[in-house]
Amino acid sequence: MTQGLGAIGGFVRRRGRPGRPLPCVRSPFQLGSRALVLVAAAGLLLGLRADPEAHDIPSDVTVQAFAKPEGERLRLLVRVPLEAMQDINFPLRGPGYLDLEGAEPLLPDAAQLWLAQEVEIYEDGVRLAEPEIAALRLSLPSDRSFQAYDTALANILTGERLPDSLQIIWRQAMLDVVLDYPIASEESSFAIRPGVERLGMRVVTVLRFITPEGAERAFELRGDPGLVTLDPRWHQAAARFVASGYDHILDGTDHLLFLLCLVVPFRRFRALVPIVTGFTVAHSVTLIASAYGMAPDFLWFPPLVETLIAISIVYMAFENILAAGTGDGTPVRRRWLMAFGFGLVHGFGFSFALRETLQFAGSHLVTSLLAFNVGVELGQLLVIALAVPLLELLFRFLVAERAGIIVISALVAHTSWHWMLERYDVLSQYPITWAALASALLIGILPWLVGMLAAAAAARAAVRYLRRPGPVGGAAGAD
Repeated sequence: MTQGLGAIGGFVRRRGRPGRPLPCVRSPFQLGSRALVLVAAAGLLLGLRADPEAHDIPSDVTVQAFAKPEGERLRLLVRVPLEAMQDINFPLRGPGYLDLEGAEPLLPDAAQLWLAQEVEIYEDGVRLAEPEIAALRLSLPSDRSFQAYDTALANILTGERLPDSLQIIWRQAMLDVVLDYPIASEESSFAIRPGVERLGMRVVTVLRFITPEGAERAFELRGDPGLVTLDPRWHQAAARFVASGYDHILDGTDHLLFLLCLVVPFRRFRALVPIVTGFTVAHSVTLIASAYGMAPDFLWFPPLVETLIAISIVYMAFENILAAGTGDGTPVRRRWLMAFGFGLVHGFGFSFALRETLQFAGSHLVTSLLAFNVGVELGQLLVIALAVPLLELLFRFLVAERAGIIVISALVAHTSWHWMLERYDVLSQYPITWAALASALLIGILPWLVGMLAAAAAARAAVRYLRRPGPVGGAAGAD
């Protein structure tokens, strides 16, 4: 050990060169008494618990809010955990109890700093001025007044205040605030950016908007959702959902690979019309059925659908390989039928992505669903419009058509095979019983099974119409 770092006192020997001491270095035990006092004081200060008011950012924060336009003002009721007010040093007493009397004068500053200055309200696209803090109070976490607008408002304005002698841990207290925004008309179009994402690591805002007619629009907003229209007009909802559908199809790698498998053997737009039509009709049926609550609601249903989507890609890829290898194009000529069948599965996948977004539809559910479908179709058309000429150039100048179809389909099959195995591993963790499966098939699926059959009949009729030969030689016009 004397050849390593050496002993504590005297000197430290140089590693690898025994016997030659380094210059003398004093040990901590040889420091003067004054230095020892300073070191002990510093250690004592570092060891002290930090000021309880200078608390850490909470992990999960839930903010409850109501918004209601009334005459010439929009009233916003907000309930937020007091521990989320990070820069306010609330006075404590005893082992962490909130000093209610001492905290009362600090509440307006907390509400102004974290709510009034952060929440943005827009009327017909114009941001409103900062609100007036009409009232505020502290509440217990067990208080249930925020279950409705009227009870929440009455509790803040006229509810009994917490007694100063109440012992409540400061982290458990809730701050209730009434913010009043001046508006031009209660019939205007209102939008909000909550601006409370800095209150915690993960912030969820549960917001309910009360229309002048009394209808309620519920939102569950995570983090910073951007600008949210509270009661959208039909064209606002349609524009939002067209963009959502367009983004979803372009962000979904599995859907894109499925489309690639559909178009690889064809590369002619006329031949792709019945295939894309069958896929579109099918996923529209299941998407709308899911939005109206007709899909099974078991926990294992989403991973089952994701597994089936991967299986659909694997199947299409292998069908392309076999058709190209054997020269038998019969399965490919019936591709529209398979596209319809697998489109039903992909429609459920679209519905999972749409669940949280439907809260922004307002009263325009059907319009929003159709708009989402339009966005999906626009994304599909863009992919097809890019893929068809690129594949044509590839097969004309770089690789033979048959070999190219096999290679592309093999790569897609390899990727989707791994997806299938991964998703099946997730699915296998759910206890799926035959009784639950029968219930899903007989109760959840039967209500819209008739609609699927009708859609299949319509798709088949459309295909026959498109394949119908036109008049020969213009005989009809000669007469």
